Amino acid sequence: MLTLPKPEVILTHESDLDGFVAGLLLQRLAEKLHGERVPLQAYHYNFWKQRDLRERAAWVTDFTFEARLDKPGWLVVDHHVTATPAKNARLCHDVNKSAGRLAYELCQQHGLGSPTLDRLVQLNNVADLFLENDPDFDTAGDYAGLVKVYTFWNLHTLIEGELERLIDHPLLEVMTVKRRVEDPIGLEWSKQHVAEISATVGFVETIVGNSNQIVHRLLESKATNYPVLVTLFRRANSVFASFRSRNGEALKVAEKFQGGGHANAAGAILPKSVRNLDDGVDFLRQALNPKKEASLNTLENLFAGLDLGK
Repeated sequence: MLTLPKPEVILTHESDLDGFVAGLLLQRLAEKLHGERVPLQAYHYNFWKQRDLRERAAWVTDFTFEARLDKPGWLVVDHHVTATPAKNARLCHDVNKSAGRLAYELCQQHGLGSPTLDRLVQLNNVADLFLENDPDFDTAGDYAGLVKVYTFWNLHTLIEGELERLIDHPLLEVMTVKRRVEDPIGLEWSKQHVAEISATVGFVETIVGNSNQIVHRLLESKATNYPVLVTLFRRANSVFASFRSRNGEALKVAEKFQGGGHANAAGAILPKSVRNLDDGVDFLRQALNPKKEASLNTLENLFAGLDLGK
């Protein structure tokens, strides 16, 4: 059993159910071990990479372990692939388990398990690792959708930080209906609205339904020739890019935009100058086709200098 340092803050990923579950579980564990409720902070990848890690002691979950996290008094609970060895920090790491599962195993070591949490953690594990052959895959996707649709802090406020209240929550009925009705409609529409970003990246326009599930179906059925598919959505005055693939290419593309995530499911926030989805498409094209864009600009400048009417 690990002896865990008292954290000043618990830091987690804001964008999905895994960060939600793992962060709240570690907050509960810290309260059990140290007798006080430790503040929880959640970040999207881009903001996380810009955050000053000034605390002497902190617990971090659902973010890739990197050199700047390798600090004495820090605990990192994560499942993303990393090439950084832990020399100073305590690293709880397993690429075959979700961050929520790893956090829950620490909780269980200190008597904080329960049948209700067993169920929630298993559903989160299925959703985050995208275990599509699991019999609970669709249900797990409905739970994951709660954070996507209602957002991290709204959901946190709604359940007052009590994870058990997510199980069989009435809002899951909404997610189930959306999946059954919206997803087939959205899939058929999106099949006809895939645009080229680069030779290897296609932009999938979505109008209705779960965009992650729609993109997954497009990749699974090989409906396009692009190994990476990207969707865009706007939230809180920012444009987010979500990259998906089947052979590990998505993360490499997201990292070009200071993003992160899993090999086949990654994301990034686009610069503040990108104000809408059309701007986002243009920005991605320019960023992923620098030579092509430079050539086009050169040609435009040459033609601008000619008087074609003479």
